[in-house]
Amino acid sequence: MYVYADNAATTSLSPKALEAMMPYFTETYGNASSLHSPGQRAAEALQAAREAVAAAINADFKEIYFTGGGSEADNQAIISGAMAGARKGKKHIISTAFEHHAVLHTLNKLEKEGFEVTLLPVHENGVVTVEDVAAAIRPDTALVTIMFVNNEIGTIQPIAEIAALCHEKGVLMHTDAVQAVGHIPVDVQALGVDMLSMAAHKFHGPKGVGALYARRGVPLVNVIEGGQQERGKRGGTENIPGIVGMAAAIGEATADLPAHMAYVTGLREKLIEGLSKIPHSRLNGDRDKRVPGTVNFCFEGIEGEGLLLWLDQKGVAASSGSACTSGSLDPSHVLLALGIPHEIAHGSLRLSIDVLNTPEEIDHILKVVPEVVDYLRAMSPVWDELERGLTPHLI
Repeated sequence: MYVYADNAATTSLSPKALEAMMPYFTETYGNASSLHSPGQRAAEALQAAREAVAAAINADFKEIYFTGGGSEADNQAIISGAMAGARKGKKHIISTAFEHHAVLHTLNKLEKEGFEVTLLPVHENGVVTVEDVAAAIRPDTALVTIMFVNNEIGTIQPIAEIAALCHEKGVLMHTDAVQAVGHIPVDVQALGVDMLSMAAHKFHGPKGVGALYARRGVPLVNVIEGGQQERGKRGGTENIPGIVGMAAAIGEATADLPAHMAYVTGLREKLIEGLSKIPHSRLNGDRDKRVPGTVNFCFEGIEGEGLLLWLDQKGVAASSGSACTSGSLDPSHVLLALGIPHEIAHGSLRLSIDVLNTPEEIDHILKVVPEVVDYLRAMSPVWDELERGLTPHLI
C-alpha cells in the first residue's frame, strides 16, 4: 500500500475537472479575446467559470480575477493594498510571522521600497488574536494580510473578527485562503475581507491557475502587464482549460462540504490519537481550531528529512512543512514562530489528508510512522544522549 498524505502540497486532479478541461485543449481552443466564434465560445466558458468560482465563495463574478496560482494572487493583493495606502500617505503593513513565503517575500520586497512591516508573533497554539492585530494598527496602517489557514500546521485564524476590526479602523484586509477554499466554508460576505487568494490545485483542480477575489472598489495594481485580459488587471491570454478545471473542481469540492469535513475530521482525529502515543512527540497547533485534514507533529531526537525518506520507502508520502521550502535543511519558520526550539522543529512531520483517503490508509500510517521513528532514534546520537540523561528531554 502507498498512501498519499501530502494534500496540503498539492492534490490529484479530479476526474470531473479533467473531463471539463479536455474540450478546451482540442476542440474549443480559441483565444477568449478573439471576435470569431471559436474565440467567443472560449469567452463564454471563461464567463461561466468566473460565475462558478464566485458562487462558491459567495462573491459577485465581477470580483473574481483569474491568476497563475495562489502566489500570484497573494502578490497582487498585497502590492495593491500597499499602493492604495501609499497614495494616502499610509505605508505600514501588518502580517504574521508564520505566513506563506508568497506573502513574506512580497513584504520583504515592499520593505525595500520604503514600507514598514509589522509581523505579529504567533501564540503557541498557532492562532493569531484579534487583540494583537488591534494593538498593532496605527494611523498609517494601509493593509492587514493574515492567512485563513496555516499551510504547515493547519490552524484556522479568526479572519472575520480581524476584518471587522480593520474596517472599523479604515484598513484594507487580505487573507491567503489557499489552504481554506474547498476544505472549510469560505463566504467572503460573511468574512468581510477586501481581498482573498486561492489556488486550484489545493482542491483537486489543475496546477498553474488560481484566483483573486477583490471586493468592488478595491483598486488592483497589475503585477503582469499586457493586454486587457481580466478587465485590464492581469495581462496574458487566459488559461481557459485550467480556469474551466478550477471551476469544476471548486464546485465539486464545495457541493457536499459538511459531509466531507466530518469524514476527514474523523480520519484526522484517529491520526492524532495514534501519533500522540509515540513517546516524546507533540502535536503542533490548536487541537480543535484546525482545518479537517492537516496534522503536524514533532518527534524528539530525529531529523525530518530522514523521516520523510524512510516513510516514502515504507509507502507514505508526507512533508516536513510547506512544499515551497521542502528543499531547505532549515527548520520550519512556522514552527519557530510558535516558539518551538530549533532542535525540536527539525523533527517535524506534516500529514495532510482529504476525502480521498481511507481508514485503511490511516491504519497504514499509524503502523509505519512509529516504526520509522523508532528506527531513526536507534541510530541517533542525540537520542542516545537524551535517553541516558546527558541532555534533558524537551518534549
